[in-house]
Amino acid sequence: MTILVNRPGLLTTIQDLGRYGLQQFGVIVSGAMDPLALRISNLLVGNEPHAAALEITLSGPALLFEREALIAITGADLSAVIDGQAVPLWRPIFVRQGSLLEFGSPIRGCRGYVSVAGGFDVPLVMHSRSTYLRARLGGFEGRPLQTGDVLNLRSASRFATQQTKIMSERDSEHSFVATDWFAGLDLAGYSDNPTIRVMSGGQNDWFEDESREAFVSEPFRVTQQSDRMGYRLAGPTLRFIQPRELVSEAVTVGTVQVPPEGQPIILMADRPTTGGYAKIAQIATVDIPVLAQVKPGAQIRFLTISVEEAQELYRSREAMIRRLGCGIAQMNIEKQ
Repeated sequence: MTILVNRPGLLTTIQDLGRYGLQQFGVIVSGAMDPLALRISNLLVGNEPHAAALEITLSGPALLFEREALIAITGADLSAVIDGQAVPLWRPIFVRQGSLLEFGSPIRGCRGYVSVAGGFDVPLVMHSRSTYLRARLGGFEGRPLQTGDVLNLRSASRFATQQTKIMSERDSEHSFVATDWFAGLDLAGYSDNPTIRVMSGGQNDWFEDESREAFVSEPFRVTQQSDRMGYRLAGPTLRFIQPRELVSEAVTVGTVQVPPEGQPIILMADRPTTGGYAKIAQIATVDIPVLAQVKPGAQIRFLTISVEEAQELYRSREAMIRRLGCGIAQMNIEKQ
């Protein structure tokens, strides 16, 4: 089963949940910027949560389905259409052979995810199929998709096979068939100008009281110099009590670093493994998907919470995803 790339879009890459366990050797994690959207899109088509999917940034590709397929589109609303007809998001969609999936202008958010039953068949590199562009590692030849690329798919699960059979027998006059139900959007909590929850960073006490107060009381703008490695922010200058140097130490997704000039940088999916800038805060894991959907030019604010609150939010989110997976599986059993 193959999909032909007629147009690649602005930046379309293959991503999974990342390349973990190798940071001690300097290997970048990469993976989906919005891991929640990727996980749910995979659940909707019967894949394992870590299966490889397409990550689309702002302007999407045109994909020709040379065989029928079961897909799901989650994350940002990028005006998806199949053969000119608008496609609903966050649900399984059966696509007929010869149909063309395209994307238009972003309506909300900036990163969309397309999962296909079985997942994309690209080589495992260090236990992951994610693309790390700077090293040309993983994904489709280590690069963004290009016109003329042919994407192969892995074998679909029993769930996907059953769902495809059921949906293919409905409404044969149209290029695609979508389920009446959808799942996951209520988990995402996307917002155009969100408030992001943070915990105190390792060097929070290095900053002047006025700067620490400004960090959680004033808005910051996501600048155009933002990418998969990190978001550069513009806002009130965060000043140190006195000049200090930090020996490089481990960082992770959501680490908020402050260079000497005082404008924060939020580390994202393609972050380095260590960093030498002072860390004023750490973003709660549950808000990484929200942050991933913020467009350059938008404003964000920060709200301080405790580690315990962040842990409880994470546990609650994971429990909801498990219930979602169980519900989808149960619907398939009832239809057999």
